Amino acid sequence: MNYKIMVKIQSWILFIEAALMAPPLFIAMYQKEAQSVFAFAVTILITFILSGFLGLISKGAKNKFYAKEGLVCVGIAWIVMCLMGALPFFISGKIPNYVDAFFETVSGFTTTGASILSKVEYLGKGLLWWRSFTHWLGGMGVLVFFLAIIPVSGSGGFSLHILRAESTGPSVNKTLPKMRESAAVLYILYIGLTVLDFIFLLIGKMKVFDACCIAFGTAGTGGFAVLDTGFATYSHFAQNVTTVFMLLFGVNFSLYFFIVLKKIKPVLKNEELRVYLLVVLSSIILIAFNIYGKTADTMRVSDTIRHSAFQVATVITTTGYSTTDFAQWPSFSQAIMLVLMLMGASAGSTGGGMKVARVILLFKSLKRNAHKLMHPNEVRVIKMNNQKVGEQTVANVNAYLAAYVILMILSFIVLSLDGKNFSMTTNFTAVVATFNNIGPGFDQVGPTCNYGAYNMISKLVMSFDMLFGRLEIFPILALLIPSTYKK
Repeated sequence: MNYKIMVKIQSWILFIEAALMAPPLFIAMYQKEAQSVFAFAVTILITFILSGFLGLISKGAKNKFYAKEGLVCVGIAWIVMCLMGALPFFISGKIPNYVDAFFETVSGFTTTGASILSKVEYLGKGLLWWRSFTHWLGGMGVLVFFLAIIPVSGSGGFSLHILRAESTGPSVNKTLPKMRESAAVLYILYIGLTVLDFIFLLIGKMKVFDACCIAFGTAGTGGFAVLDTGFATYSHFAQNVTTVFMLLFGVNFSLYFFIVLKKIKPVLKNEELRVYLLVVLSSIILIAFNIYGKTADTMRVSDTIRHSAFQVATVITTTGYSTTDFAQWPSFSQAIMLVLMLMGASAGSTGGGMKVARVILLFKSLKRNAHKLMHPNEVRVIKMNNQKVGEQTVANVNAYLAAYVILMILSFIVLSLDGKNFSMTTNFTAVVATFNNIGPGFDQVGPTCNYGAYNMISKLVMSFDMLFGRLEIFPILALLIPSTYKK
């Protein structure tokens, strides 16, 4: 394994992270938030020093890079990034327990939106901006950002293995011949949609600071609030705009590239997009019928549709904002929400969950296996968008499902040992919400609650669940397997 090149990449990642802490430092200085200014200044200094040290010891690294290095490098980068990103919260004293600060930061970078805080405005503007910006940075991927802005010379599949390890979905395709160009295109589209969302929120008379943070959270499908009252405080226009953009960020970004090139046919024929939109539309209709007139804020048809559309969008894209407490909805609507939590958004989007593409492939694999029982000699291939899906991809999806179920069961058991005696619904949905990068669950971790009451062990388990979910299990799992480090 080429350890030097991996150390070199960690050096670059830390350098970039330190540089990206400059804006919240300036915001804290402008707002005269002395504790936050000190915390950011110290963190930036420590991060730059560590980056420089790693750069020195990795001098002369060769660019030989393979799949194993890609998995390990991405897994370590995200953990290191979260460890350093938590320091401003901890050093400022705003989150005095480092495990809590780590949980909050992991939740930010993984675009989960689960919080241990009951009052977010207490953080101040500088920390709130950093907290929301971690959503935006983690949404498309930190190492994808690294590929987009830093030229890497040499061969060895460096860009391909990094992009494959960090991107979401059953497989990664090139948008352009060179992976670095593909990463740059993805980020240009990402920035463009974020700016557009920001402009629409300003048109809806949202404050500039709030619009910026909400746009970060929407783009990264994260969901951190910047007000103690959550998203319900904002206008109906802002809520509707956010509903639309959450759904847009839940779409595979390669489809936007086709739209820019005016190649509409591949977009219309995309099977995952059709299923995604069908699930969204049918869920909105079913929930609207089920909740109409059941609560004070669903007595009017327009409010019912607005709430159901917003909550469907926020859950299927795993964003986590909320305009109402869906934990109080009838059990049928809650059941739909739970299914959407597990399914998630499209592959190649900023959303979490299993991904619609995987769900489609699992159903097709099940159908093929059932058919094979009756016709054992017949050879059938699985197709997606009228193209053959490789057997290795199908096997990877099955392996992902197995790991997904096992890890969630183990996490659920550990959380059930928590001495606070949380309900089974609370523990189960806490695991589902963190593993699938959603944020709120049901019962004691619902939209109006937080994760602060869990003990330190449970918080660490859920922190790694968030990392498992965002990196789609294998980069983190690779760090725990001894054979990874053998020749």
